[in-house]
Amino acid sequence: MTRDDAATEMERPTQGQTHGCPAGTHHDREVPDIDLLSPLTLRGVTFRNRIAMSPMCQYCAEDGLVNDWHLVHLGSRAAGGAGLVMVEATAVTPQGRISPGDTGIWSDQHIEPLARIVRFLESQGAVPGIQLAHAGRKASCDVPWNGGASLKTPQEGGWPVVGPSPIPFSEGDPVPVPLDKRGIEGILSAFEAAARRALAAGFKVIEIHAAHGYLLHEFLSPLSNHRDDDYGGSLDNRMRMLLEVAQRLRGIVPGELPLFVRISATDWVEGGWGIDDSVVLASRLKEIGIDLIDVSSGGMVPHAKIPVGKGYQVPFARRIRDEVGIRTGAVGLITEPDHANEIVTGGDADLIFIGRELLREPYWALKAYHHLGEEPPWPTSYGYAVKRRAR
Repeated sequence: MTRDDAATEMERPTQGQTHGCPAGTHHDREVPDIDLLSPLTLRGVTFRNRIAMSPMCQYCAEDGLVNDWHLVHLGSRAAGGAGLVMVEATAVTPQGRISPGDTGIWSDQHIEPLARIVRFLESQGAVPGIQLAHAGRKASCDVPWNGGASLKTPQEGGWPVVGPSPIPFSEGDPVPVPLDKRGIEGILSAFEAAARRALAAGFKVIEIHAAHGYLLHEFLSPLSNHRDDDYGGSLDNRMRMLLEVAQRLRGIVPGELPLFVRISATDWVEGGWGIDDSVVLASRLKEIGIDLIDVSSGGMVPHAKIPVGKGYQVPFARRIRDEVGIRTGAVGLITEPDHANEIVTGGDADLIFIGRELLREPYWALKAYHHLGEEPPWPTSYGYAVKRRAR
């Protein structure tokens, strides 16, 4: 099996295989069928490697419009070798923004600035992706460098927040207005319209944000969803909102393009959403036609005790991948190429989402190529100058 053939399989590499060494040493070592630098094909889209830039809010948009900062920020990671570059959580309605500085896609005015970014990402060999989001009860906050507190009045720049139930995120935060059936339909329609705009902008991957305590996660978790209608109570009812979003978007996104969902695998709180629930959810999403579960955790309540450490969320990605038979992405304190490579070669996940480490090092992916013994795909304008040195 060649690497390209392996890119479409769910097989686990043979135990004990390791990546090839740099030129001039140990050429007899066997290269694994699937590793961090292998291409991955999902539907009609091929990623040049398994390295993805995780969506990370920049909080510097105006009226949801991306600007030169976003172009340079995202473009530099594409030039830096990432296979997938994801635009940050992008609000499907103005009220769905975390902060006034969030990116948005609630109007046609947002399409062309995003399309400019898409064109550059593709010119550098990266697949352009976007995460569609609604912040729910965690909306209407100040930007992080001002403290991130709730903006409770229009005078402060805030707006009313919504959620499944009238339960604030933390004491002193605004009480969300519970969404009625009409409000739910409005959110579903906003996700549909946002997906159409994302496709018009040229994105090849769309990810539904159902993690970190935002609206779709709020419907999933019994900690934030106390409804007694079709969208609350049982697990099936609490999953309904996300499954309806996924169903509608799968009907809009062309069959040759993949659709992702980011989830929080656990709330890390007793009585909250847990990994068993996530396995059931992932199975239902697979039936709908979701192609990859981007597995994160937490964010539902401020008092959760999360055992943060190296790769602490990887076991969740592994369990969902094994039990559901769906592609998964691993994220969370994955900072070293060897560790990222082991996650892929060990069959824990199919994509490695790198977050803050890519903020610190835009060329992390290129350095991973060098570290793992392959020629880095430097941009042409850089490669003539650095390739000899890189060896």
